[in-house]
Amino acid sequence: MSYSSDPASSRGRRHAEAPAPTRTAFQRDRDRIVHSTAFRRLVYKTQVFLNHEGDLFRTRMTHSLEVAQLGRSIARALRLNEDLVEAIALAHDLGHTPFGHAGQDALNACMAAYGGFEHNLQSLRVVDSLEERYPEFDGLNLSYETREGILKHCSRANAQKLESREPEGVGLRFLDLSQPSLEAQLCNLADEIAYNAHDIDDGVRSGLITVDQLSSMALFRGYREEVLAEYPDLQGRRVLYEVIRRLLSAQVYDVIRNTQAALDLARPQTSDDVRRMPALVRFGDQMREQSTELKRFLMQNLYRHPQVTRTTGQAQQVIRDLFDAYSADEALMPEGFAGRADRQRAVADYIAGMTDRFAAREHERLTGQRLLEPATE
Repeated sequence: MSYSSDPASSRGRRHAEAPAPTRTAFQRDRDRIVHSTAFRRLVYKTQVFLNHEGDLFRTRMTHSLEVAQLGRSIARALRLNEDLVEAIALAHDLGHTPFGHAGQDALNACMAAYGGFEHNLQSLRVVDSLEERYPEFDGLNLSYETREGILKHCSRANAQKLESREPEGVGLRFLDLSQPSLEAQLCNLADEIAYNAHDIDDGVRSGLITVDQLSSMALFRGYREEVLAEYPDLQGRRVLYEVIRRLLSAQVYDVIRNTQAALDLARPQTSDDVRRMPALVRFGDQMREQSTELKRFLMQNLYRHPQVTRTTGQAQQVIRDLFDAYSADEALMPEGFAGRADRQRAVADYIAGMTDRFAAREHERLTGQRLLEPATE
């Protein structure tokens, strides 16, 4: 469709390259992301539950794959560019620290006097600067549209810095309040859908929340009652899986239906028209309300559960200790990080690139303390 992103009309790469003979610009971006070092590290970077707590909980890798799957399914129905959606989805968490949001919060606090730490901006730093794979340039040299989608959030101060280095680049929309592409908007919502579903699954698996607790919410309760009415003898995890499957499908179809209605009403003629309009990829009012209720439930009952906060408190101590150690002695970091003029940012880059288990091992090596013990079965 004319309002989808066309790789042939891409705004291009920061460093000019000849087109690939068999792949579009967005397919090439996706392939570069999949082959990057930062992408491989996602398998040992975790979400709510830390890497040492169990093998079956989601990681940043599995989350990114789930976002890509959901995103492509919705994009196909709306006739958007599936390859761009997949590239954004696979790259959107490349800048996340070890230990999930706890690690991000701790590193942001450590960097408060040096510009702070934003994981979305770090994801852009990874693909623009930190990956070292090509002889002619730093980073992966991705197309503008993929980079724009990766930068989901950005503070005004950091957007101004980006705009000063790259006029009318990926930071501009945070200053003029325009919208990104439909594909980027879609990835934002697919990210939210994936989070809610897999945190329900992981939360029940952990024993920290129960199906009965979840049934206090209209969205979950309705599908649970529907499943048990259709399969009265179904028990155990099959019930939960079927409820989650239906919950996911309902959210996907709601996005497709309401986004198509918004597109039909707004009638954008080009992808640039989309940028001048309010966000068009959306839930309906009822689904938005129910999704928000689910997020509030997970925040209160899972993310702030005493067992989770105890573990994340230990993880944050690991980040703080590592930051202090590397700031005091940059020689503790490998070549490429040591010796940089912006030492604290180099420290943040190094720590943000760590996996959970590498950060825990490094902390034990440097301090002699073991704060994060492997889970016992």
